[in-house]
Amino acid sequence: MAKSEAGAQAPRTAEGQQGGANQVMARELGWYASFSVAFGFVSIATGIFTAYGSVLATSGPRGIWAWPISVIGQLCVALVFGALAARIPISGYSYQWVSRIVGPVWGWIMGWISFAFLGVVVVAVDYTIASTILPELFQYVGTTQNAWVITAGVVLLQALLVAASTRITHKVNSAAVTAQLIGMITLTALLFAVGYFTGKLDFAHLFDTATIPESGYYGLGGGTHAGPFALAFLLGAFTIVGFESAANLAEETKNPARVIPKAMVQAVLSLGVLGFLFLVAVTAAVGRVDGAAESATPVATVITAVLGSVVGKSLLVLVVVSIFSCGLVITLSGTRLVYAMSRDERFPGWRLLKRIHPRTATPLNATVFMMLIAQIVLAVFSRSTDALFQLFSAATLLPAVIYAGTVAMYAAKRSSLPPSRGFSLGRWEVPVLLLAGVWLVYELLIFRDASFRGPWAYVLVLCGIGAVYLAALLVRRGRAALTMPDMADVDRALDNATAPSAADTEGALR
Repeated sequence: MAKSEAGAQAPRTAEGQQGGANQVMARELGWYASFSVAFGFVSIATGIFTAYGSVLATSGPRGIWAWPISVIGQLCVALVFGALAARIPISGYSYQWVSRIVGPVWGWIMGWISFAFLGVVVVAVDYTIASTILPELFQYVGTTQNAWVITAGVVLLQALLVAASTRITHKVNSAAVTAQLIGMITLTALLFAVGYFTGKLDFAHLFDTATIPESGYYGLGGGTHAGPFALAFLLGAFTIVGFESAANLAEETKNPARVIPKAMVQAVLSLGVLGFLFLVAVTAAVGRVDGAAESATPVATVITAVLGSVVGKSLLVLVVVSIFSCGLVITLSGTRLVYAMSRDERFPGWRLLKRIHPRTATPLNATVFMMLIAQIVLAVFSRSTDALFQLFSAATLLPAVIYAGTVAMYAAKRSSLPPSRGFSLGRWEVPVLLLAGVWLVYELLIFRDASFRGPWAYVLVLCGIGAVYLAALLVRRGRAALTMPDMADVDRALDNATAPSAADTEGALR
């Protein structure tokens, strides 16, 4: 990576020098590619198919009304992240931002938590294919054993694609996102139309609590449990995450300071609207589809019951493609984070993980490493009878911690930040920060519920491992070895790298 493109990250050793063609990742991504990364990571198909059954069990059908509130909260977070991405368009997103604005130790902590999140969320996403969709699609009994084998194969295939070529990965993802947009819009429209004409829609069911008592439904809960409606927020909190993955590919994006914030915000808005319409259609049908509420795969059961076996299964194939692309983007984002931290010589095994393969022009070693981490996480969780719940809970807790830390950092340092080149919150900055802060505090409080002990254990173990490595790093090399360029240096160094040329502007609009 040339010095100007790397955000003035001065190499400290001969091994850390980034000169040479084999260290460059080309800027070749335009707006749609950036939007596809953000949209593909979030993937409403993934989130809803994974977590909808838990919402029915803990909150009843009425729980879907927590979705619009979650969308507003996550949109405020995306706006804050857009303001940061416009100032520091470098691979590594929160790790880079916090390192430069607060300090390298805090940045390292944020980077490690982000690594822990990406390691578990790719397994949660891929496990959804094996445990909720394929059994319905091919009519077989899903078990923890076959779910493990299938998920391991999907994780491996995604890693192979990411390692082979960034361009091919983005082509696959863009095609999958296009298929997801078309498929989810078609699926939602058909559920409304066919469900209405066949009498399988009951809109009164949208306000039903089913087996959940009305008393205390909206209550805050106690010291070790959250109220029924509060638990419903986890559907949106789990689904609408990862939009910041577009910022993790900033060094490969044309005119990133303008393109990336726009892509993130548009992804959250489009997913929020389409996701809610889909939830309304599915929930209106659940009450009139025999066994749907008790099904282990309620969304898939409703789709095949309302649309018929042939049409329903055809659309389920599109959902599998959508979820696969989500895992693909997560793998891509994880490798870029490991690469960015290794390039700065502060990740375990950085000498190997910072290398760009001369033929593929991808961080091959970092990709293999992320694949192995995902396989280990899968092995840890896969023997649990409620593995999917544990995985999606851990994959919701970790980004909430990342978002809260990053938003708090922005709020504390916003007066000292230099002007943005491509995106600014302007007079809306304070209201957006307040809404984002309130939302994130509320979301984190939900995880006091005793059902989240497993996810907390995962977080604590990973943080413990990270703390040991960080302590060893500081003892061996000292705090000075973690020095990062300050914001002024970053902005000066990025002047040429991010200034929109005519060619870049034209490419970013494609």
